Amino acid sequence: MSTTFLKRQKEMKRLEKQRAKAERRAQKKLASHAKNDDSPQNASHIESDVSGTNADMLTESERQN
Repeated sequence: MSTTFLKRQKEMKRLEKQRAKAERRAQKKLASHAKNDDSPQNASHIESDVSGTNADMLTESERQN
């Protein structure tokens, strides 16, 4: 086999490994975020964020009522 072909095959294999590693990292990151989002501490934090944003949307007259 020619050297050029072998170099190309080696580079393709390296790129494939790089893609697989990046995909594993992304899946691990998503899994850790999903695990953290399900905790009760984060649930209360999310509820307070939602209620805070709703209060920001009220007009002055609605706040007084």
